[in-house]
Amino acid sequence: MLYLVATPIGNLKDMTYRAVEVLNQVDEIACEDTRHSLTLLNAYGISKPLVSYHKFNEKQSGEKLIEKLKAGKNIALISDAGMPVISDPGNILVKMLIENGLEYTVVPGACACVSALALSGLDASSFCFLGFLPQKQTERQTLLNAYKEVQSTLIFYSAPHDVVKDVQTLYSVLGDRKAVAVKEITKLHEKVECFNLSQGYPFTPKGEYVILVEKAQPNQQNVNLSDKELLQKYIADGMDKKQALKQVAKERGISKSLLYKYTLEE
Repeated sequence: MLYLVATPIGNLKDMTYRAVEVLNQVDEIACEDTRHSLTLLNAYGISKPLVSYHKFNEKQSGEKLIEKLKAGKNIALISDAGMPVISDPGNILVKMLIENGLEYTVVPGACACVSALALSGLDASSFCFLGFLPQKQTERQTLLNAYKEVQSTLIFYSAPHDVVKDVQTLYSVLGDRKAVAVKEITKLHEKVECFNLSQGYPFTPKGEYVILVEKAQPNQQNVNLSDKELLQKYIADGMDKKQALKQVAKERGISKSLLYKYTLEE
């Protein structure tokens, strides 16, 4: 069995009882940085063989882990902080486990994006987590354009040396919106910073960031249309009937069955 084990994102006391139990029971622990992980493991008296598993050796290291699992070993995968796979190494390994029919499970725990959403004050009823923005500007713009009209809170990770540039990019594509930067979550200097994207990042960059941006607002012109008129507009704009029904139902918060009658009219 392979265990995907969440670890604290700041405060070492955010380790779960089950996580400590699993790490004490497995044969090996795969981790991003063995020196970094030792701080956590030593704090809980966990002494197990450590193997390196990071984004630069995922395929090769993953193949070795697969062979060990096939030989009957139990292995835990941890990242430097938070949940493996989520903007951290592990995704390739999970795919390999599925391909090889091997058992695996998750030991849940701290997650920075969800914690930041809870602290942000922005709409938490739905959200899109997009992780770190790509380094190339064209790729950043392409990604953001795909989510520009999404009516859900957008969540990004950002390193301190990237936060100013990231906020500038968000403004250039998404326009002026309310934003929240949450940094150093669960640590001594945890802080929630509210601003508008048009301001740029107005504080001194320091610490690891989660940036949250308020959802897109409905097109004001669409708000003044009836359900039938909005459906007809989307169809006239090139959507097929199925897509238009789905879009209007989502925007208006109603069932598609209530709109279907309009597609039957001449």
